[in-house]
Amino acid sequence: MGRRYTIKQLPPELRPRERLLAVGPAALSDGELLGLLFGIGSREKTAVELAGEVISEAGGLLGLYDVSVHELMEINGIGEAKACIILAAVELARRMKQVRNLGRPMISSPADVDRLLRGRIANLDRENFVVLLLNAKNEVIETSTISVGTLCCSLVHPREVFKPAIRASAASIILAHNHPSGAVEPSREDHEVTTRLAGAAEILGIEVLDHVIVGDSYFSMKEHGVL
Repeated sequence: MGRRYTIKQLPPELRPRERLLAVGPAALSDGELLGLLFGIGSREKTAVELAGEVISEAGGLLGLYDVSVHELMEINGIGEAKACIILAAVELARRMKQVRNLGRPMISSPADVDRLLRGRIANLDRENFVVLLLNAKNEVIETSTISVGTLCCSLVHPREVFKPAIRASAASIILAHNHPSGAVEPSREDHEVTTRLAGAAEILGIEVLDHVIVGDSYFSMKEHGVL
């Protein structure tokens, strides 16, 4: 009989519960958060590894909105109990989103983007690339973090940027990322990523309204004629 892994068998610094208490839930990965709900893994995987596989099989977090209990139970290591945990968590997220959407922020200028994201990404020590998904009224449907690290085309792939936009039926998107240095002048990579994503958006029929760089102040690609 194979060995059954638990979160407690991980080193303390890698245990999601200890990490959540030490640095807060926002610092945990999607897999860690779901693994924390599982509590115990399978014979082959820890709870965190199993959670990561579930998210991957669903095509990302938004994919969990559409999975059924039967589809989840087809994943090795996911039984009825874990499938119910996932569906319960997804339903809670759906209900929280409905409550939050009663007061969706509206974007009418780059300053609105800066106000919305400044507290979230301006002071981070690594570049976070974020996409705002907007409806036809320019209201923010959702905010998705696409990548963390130095901005480049390999990290910010059109597939990862537009997947949540397509799932959410977004009318348009706004790209944004922070510069840990505080300087907001766009780099060559910033221009390359913007051009590449704007080209992909044109093919998909989803308008890229702007690309905003957040630092000590903010820089709008739209206002400076890049878009």
